[in-house]
Amino acid sequence: MAEGNQHDTREFDALAREKLKSAALAERVAVLENEKRELEFALNRIKNNPLWKLSAPARGLMHWCIRQIDRVRNQGSLRGVIAKIRYKKRERLAYAHYGTESFPDEEQRKKESQTRFDRMPRISILTPLYNTPEKYLRDMIESVQAQTYQNWQLCLADGSDEDHAAVGLIAGSYAENDERITYRHLPENKGISENTNACLTLAEGDYIALLDHDDILHPSALYAYVQEINAQDADYLYCDEATFKGDDINRMITMHFKPDYAIDNLRANNYICHFSMFLRSLLTGTELFRPQYDGSQDHDMILRLTDRAQKIVHVPRLLYYWRSHAGSTASNIEAKHYAIEAARGAVADHLRRHGYEHFQITSTRAFETIFKISYEVKGEPMISIVVPSHDHARDLKRLIDSIYTRSTWDNYEIIVVENGSTEKETKSLYESFEDGPMRERVRVLDFHRAADEPFNFSAVVNFGVRQARGQYILLLNNDTEVITINWMEEMLMYAQREDVGAVGAKLYFPDRKIQHAGVVLGLGAHRTAGHVHYKQAGQNLGYMGRLCYAQDMSAVTAACLLIERRKWDEVGGFDEHLAVSLNDVDFCLKLREKGYLNVFTPFAELTHYESASRGDDLSGENAKRYDAECELFRTRWKSVLDAGDPYYNPNFSLDRSDFSLRVEGYSSLRVQ
Repeated sequence: MAEGNQHDTREFDALAREKLKSAALAERVAVLENEKRELEFALNRIKNNPLWKLSAPARGLMHWCIRQIDRVRNQGSLRGVIAKIRYKKRERLAYAHYGTESFPDEEQRKKESQTRFDRMPRISILTPLYNTPEKYLRDMIESVQAQTYQNWQLCLADGSDEDHAAVGLIAGSYAENDERITYRHLPENKGISENTNACLTLAEGDYIALLDHDDILHPSALYAYVQEINAQDADYLYCDEATFKGDDINRMITMHFKPDYAIDNLRANNYICHFSMFLRSLLTGTELFRPQYDGSQDHDMILRLTDRAQKIVHVPRLLYYWRSHAGSTASNIEAKHYAIEAARGAVADHLRRHGYEHFQITSTRAFETIFKISYEVKGEPMISIVVPSHDHARDLKRLIDSIYTRSTWDNYEIIVVENGSTEKETKSLYESFEDGPMRERVRVLDFHRAADEPFNFSAVVNFGVRQARGQYILLLNNDTEVITINWMEEMLMYAQREDVGAVGAKLYFPDRKIQHAGVVLGLGAHRTAGHVHYKQAGQNLGYMGRLCYAQDMSAVTAACLLIERRKWDEVGGFDEHLAVSLNDVDFCLKLREKGYLNVFTPFAELTHYESASRGDDLSGENAKRYDAECELFRTRWKSVLDAGDPYYNPNFSLDRSDFSLRVEGYSSLRVQ
């Protein structure tokens, strides 16, 4: 009877603690929301003050000075700043090489025009016209006529109104003089989807390509695509693109250098966009454009056809020039506000086709059509948090406290893997776990090693995972601290997917600059791997908004990495030959080799007091060990490294982490 009462009491105590914790979290959220409202009210009062408006020039100068000081700090020295200025100057000069300077000269044009491939498919380019300005229309048509690969058909369906009859006269004139151009005037304008579908009825080609009526193709665009059709049997192709202003493609506003096919990127953001070309048979049993998705009809089409494609090929060349002008989507999404809801609907339809239910799609701070996708978290599986620990008790206590006070996920255990600590403070902390609020969640396990045995992080982690009871494993450095209260849920929603291996979080330095936002292969002086967006400001949107949506990466850091236990076991955990460095990247590549995706999500955030408990890797024996492990990694993954990171782009520098252009003849002083 006494045992039963004790059991009931323990259950009651546990329930009471959980209720107290939930109440504390709810109170914290309420307090933060109230603080936010008060700050917004105070900020609006300041902004509406006449003195604030008058002081704008002085504030601008002050912020400029602060930015210059930050640049010196981030570069490490004035010499680093000068190096970056020189680099940026060369980068600006390099921009020209992506405009008309990249067009084939007479000799190259002759070579491409005379090339005879084994497969010479006819390519039908679909372009719906609607009140197209004459200059834009002629530029578009003549960019097609200038193609070095000549087995094409340009299909023009014109929905222009009576006030723009000149569109038909101009297009008809081109069609009369070039039998490869087919023109049809439509009895009425039915919108971009139906008008493009009308173009398709004119098409006779083996491949279908899509070109907007006010944009321009690079002369080698079709040639480059046909090369890949012959080399890789590609059935869906896309390229890099630029947005330009006015009538000169050399006046580029942005250059979008894209990753290879990445499904999570595509769900969150139509990064493929232009210039899509695909095997016509992919349309069998489906539509080209669906009118209900007007405004984001291309996103809907890309999601549907890439699902069907057998070989999706990204051509990493800037071959499409997207004109920005008043009223174009390239200029302002608000010009086509309905595109936002259409894009959200297209992504939702895609997710439902893939069996997902109860998801949410919300716009992010980057752009209205760059989405955060919240998947349903199924069940309440246990997460085993494995934390290697060696002294630095304050760091570990800060981490444990942050997990307990800031996490909304309840079903977890923490395995602290003790590895040779000697400080009394550490022992006292371990003892406090036995009597404190975390006593039922925290286990401290001793990892025994000989006194002369070198530190092996991989062995420590593997030992901790072997003792784990959870269905999911969460590796966490002892020098991290939780920021986002639903951080485990944000990672778990991806780790639960069958196609996902490792999931990584967004980590900040204590000054709120970025420490980790995904890992790129080949980046850095050792040409092994490095973190992108490294030391960028925490609120930075990232290259083309990439800090604002979950995306596929080659690897993520083990400082915060979640994976299903089954998948961990499938690849054998960490390789203990990589004792300290690159073990996480190696692990992620083993997952990639098995066909799993590795995902970085910016919606799980932690502070990382990097290497606070590990020491210096760049001097003495540590440097020798690091060099040896880099060599082992490069040898093991040589073919993968030689191929380049599919989620980066060969046009980017491997000397810098800020998505700077690769500039020939320049070697940066350090990776930024």
